[in-house]
Order: sequence, then structure tokens, then C-alpha cells
Amino acid sequence: MNAGSKGFERIMGIATPLLLLLAWEIAGRFGLIDVRFFPPPSSIMHQVGVLLASGELVTNMLASLRRLALGMLLGGVPALLLGLAMGISRPLRAAIDPLISATYPIPKSAILPLVLLIFGLGETSKVVMVALGAFYPIVINTVVGVVNLDRIYLDVGHNFRASRWQVFRTIALPGALPSIMAGVKLAAGMGLILIAISEMVAANDGIGFMIWNAWQVLTVDTMYVGLLVIAILGFVFSFVLDEIERWLIPWKSSV
Repeated sequence: MNAGSKGFERIMGIATPLLLLLAWEIAGRFGLIDVRFFPPPSSIMHQVGVLLASGELVTNMLASLRRLALGMLLGGVPALLLGLAMGISRPLRAAIDPLISATYPIPKSAILPLVLLIFGLGETSKVVMVALGAFYPIVINTVVGVVNLDRIYLDVGHNFRASRWQVFRTIALPGALPSIMAGVKLAAGMGLILIAISEMVAANDGIGFMIWNAWQVLTVDTMYVGLLVIAILGFVFSFVLDEIERWLIPWKSSV
């Protein structure tokens, strides 16, 4: 893929949401939609300015990002290590895979009451919720990435008497990177969903708290600001992870 095609794709990625926002603004101004429930983007952006000036938006966003970062580390690092180990070791995979298959379909939001019961209403419960959401996509994608490696690479490592750590570091991890990055992207999206849900129930700050509090006092513009912030964070995370992927896996970008 040449540079011109990549540039065109990036322009299209930016232009599409801008055109949708323009259509929304026009529909609101001409009375095609009920602005009480669907305020136009200009009204939402005005509320963004108000919340930025008061410091409320920055405070809540930083609180959510802190919990999200801690949860991604708490859930992502063990998931990566376990996924690599399961991919390399068939007995370990046979022992752990049924547990992951059984617990993965359980909606993570459904276990929030249990998490609150165990960890209380403090910061730990929110971080644990993100960690649970991040764990499964990363461990599953890591296992798939390692298992789908061409076995000849592992055989070469064994023929050269590579230790388990060397196989782990030089063969399994690099070979599974495309699948791992896909898992990290899914985990980041799931983390945003779960941090918003947990903050709506048991928090005094954060984007989820801001949305829920706005609903309680019927400030619809602020609700949309919270949703807009989550959408922007999701876009930023995806963009940053794509750039990291291009740096770590340069051969994939040429496909």
C-alpha cells in the first residue's frame, strides 16, 4: 500500500464523522429532530467549553483515565504472560482453556455487584472491573496468535536447544504480536465501556459519574459531552495503538 492510499484512508476516517456531525447540526437547526433529546453539535460544544472552564470535564476525564490505565495493566500483563505460556504449553492450555471458555461469556457488567461486595465502593472495584474486561480479549488473542504460528519456527528453536524463555521471548512473542495487538484494541474498548458503567454506580467522579449525574438533573448537553469524550478517547486509543502496531509490526502494514 503506497503513501497516497494511506493518506486518503486517514482523510476518509476524519471526514466521515465530520459529515455526520454536519448533518446532525442541520437537522437540529431545521427542526427535523427534537433538540431536547438530540441537541445539535454546536450546543454540545458550547457545553464542552463550559465544563472545561469550570475544570469539571478535565477532572472527571483524568479520574477515568487513571482507573483505565491501572486496570489495563492489572489485567493485560497477566493475560499476556498467561496467553503466551498457554500457547507454548499444550498441557497448560488443556488445563486453563476450559476455565476461560466458561467464564468469558459472563457479562462483566453483571458481576459488578459481586465486585463491589468484595472490593467495596473505592477505587479498587473500578480498576478490577477494567482488569476483568481487559484480561479475556488479550489472553484469548495471545493464545490464538501463538497456536497459529508455523510450527517450523518452534521446531527450529528446539533444534537449537533454545530455552523456554528464549522460545517465549524470540519466537512466541514476536510471532503472536499481530494477534496480541488486536486483543489490546478490544481490551481498550471494553475497558472504556466498563469504566463508564462502574463509575455510574459507585463513584464520585469520572466520565461515567458525569453522565449519570447529568441524567439525574436532566442536563442533556452534559450527557452528550460525556458520550463525546468516550467516543474521542476510543478514537485516540485506536489511533495510538495503530501507530504502535505499525512500529512494532512493520511487515503487517505492507499487506
